[in-house]
Amino acid sequence: MTGVFAPARKGRAVKLQRKAGARWVTVAQAKQNGRGEAQFTAPYKLKGRLLTYRVLAPAGGGLDKIASNGVRTDQWGQADWTDEFGGHALGADWNHRLQGYSAVSLRRCSKASPRAVQVTDGAVHLSVLNDPARPTLEDELNGTRKCRYAGRSYEWRLNGHIGTQDAEKDFLYGFAAARVKVQPLRGQHASFWLQPTAPAAPEGSAKQTGAEIDVIEWFGKNHPNGGLSSFIWHYPDDGGPGKTGVKIGGFIKNPGRFGGKWHQRYHVFSVEWTPKRYIFRIDGKETYRTGKGVSGQRQFLILSLLSSDYELQYLGGEDRLRQTMAVDWVRYWER
Repeated sequence: MTGVFAPARKGRAVKLQRKAGARWVTVAQAKQNGRGEAQFTAPYKLKGRLLTYRVLAPAGGGLDKIASNGVRTDQWGQADWTDEFGGHALGADWNHRLQGYSAVSLRRCSKASPRAVQVTDGAVHLSVLNDPARPTLEDELNGTRKCRYAGRSYEWRLNGHIGTQDAEKDFLYGFAAARVKVQPLRGQHASFWLQPTAPAAPEGSAKQTGAEIDVIEWFGKNHPNGGLSSFIWHYPDDGGPGKTGVKIGGFIKNPGRFGGKWHQRYHVFSVEWTPKRYIFRIDGKETYRTGKGVSGQRQFLILSLLSSDYELQYLGGEDRLRQTMAVDWVRYWER
């Protein structure tokens, strides 16, 4: 939740208040940034009931007291599409992204598989598993019982990797959010991301080609860069020999401010996407914004836990598996 006051006064204290009967009760405090924004994390419901919030900037420093009108949480708007993963199987809007073992995708030792996806206890669980079908007879004959990468041998792995492509569950501009509990260890990365549905051009500006929007990637605890990142990839050329995509974004500084033990609880990861910019948030608090690489194409949603080749040295053996990313819900609002 973001409250905006004008004139902007960086560092000004702002309170988030919730209506309790006839009273307003302060439930959180924050400070304005240079754009006049104060950001809060607030529940949508309390004991099953919708809530009413307001923001209050007390008087001080030559500024008058300002209080917003109260806003009920049902006015935040119904999502255009949502999945809360009830039951025991994926809904019809999801597809297993069945890419095989692929050196081009930096997953020559792992591939997507429905075996690594399970719906239970109100969440979808995406895992990294051993591939029981490898080594094949062909592997045995060729003497390649294990996968080789960068001079080392690794077990063949299966990854949970699902998306809403081909299901007409995509959007152009708005918000996408997912409530996720990430895996604890390195060797794989949990991701919530978007890709273009049908680019208007194979190369050029992101407005024409779309972009890969990595809302969040988590590379595990004890990562030297903190482990959390948000990226945008777009491709101004055709990706042929000697040509590469453009990468925007990076690792999020001081992820401990959102809670030191990421793997022990759920967090809401979101992106606000407009024709001019992206704004990334964790639990409602902004982590990064950029006006570069902004897609002008419809995008679909992807959830994945991938063990890419460059991570395998940290994955370890069967005693460290299964590693699992759990998603409580995912949704988007088209605006």
